[in-house]
Amino acid sequence: MGRGLRRCGRGFGGRGAWSDERGRDLMRCDGDFGDGGVPRGAAGVVSMTGGVPRGAVGVVSPRRCRCCGEEAAERGAAWGLYLRIDRQRLQCLNERREGSGATVFRPWEERGDRSQFVESDDDEELLFNIPFTGSVKLKGVIVMGEEDGTHPAEMRLFRNIPHMSFDDTAKEPEQTFSLSRDPLGELEYPTKIARFSNVYHLSMHFPKNFGAETTKIFYIGLKGEWTEAHRHEVTICNYEASANPADHKLEQITPQTHFIS
Repeated sequence: MGRGLRRCGRGFGGRGAWSDERGRDLMRCDGDFGDGGVPRGAAGVVSMTGGVPRGAVGVVSPRRCRCCGEEAAERGAAWGLYLRIDRQRLQCLNERREGSGATVFRPWEERGDRSQFVESDDDEELLFNIPFTGSVKLKGVIVMGEEDGTHPAEMRLFRNIPHMSFDDTAKEPEQTFSLSRDPLGELEYPTKIARFSNVYHLSMHFPKNFGAETTKIFYIGLKGEWTEAHRHEVTICNYEASANPADHKLEQITPQTHFIS
């Protein structure tokens, strides 16, 4: 007789925990399940016989998941765009503590560090201006906050508009996301890659949260590809509208006449 399973946590695609009908944890994974877990697409309540969900496509053993060990390191490397941020020009508007906005861009493996976070000051809005050191193809975003009202509820992304202010956020964003509370940094929001394939500056606007006076963010993950910027030498040429005779002096030539006798 198979045991009934239900999925715990938010979203799926291999994320979250699996437990039985009594709420006992059976397995957990932070990433996509592969050779050794519940495969993508096995959503909802399924039956397990001999450790394998019935009806799952690509039935596999539940003893291990791909995100463990080396696979976890690979996933961390995928979220490495924080290394391509020009931190000297990085801005966070309305941050309560100066410089705290930069701390949320860090390695994926360190996302659980609750001592590093940014909190808004006057109201719930936060605006990040993120310049990159090259061209970026942005593929996904993680936003990690608290399991309370301070977690941002909406994210708006703008591309290639340096030095954005809150007044500029009245413009139409490239993409808007309704966020779910994510205290563990497990939810990935995929971008429309066609709109974010040549990004040298990214602005992230968080206009509201889930009801608190201020917004708090612990980690922002950026996934994608980076291409080094190419520098081109610039040659400056001056062209004359009309010739200046003083700049074009010619030696005076005195004509001579020779007589042949």
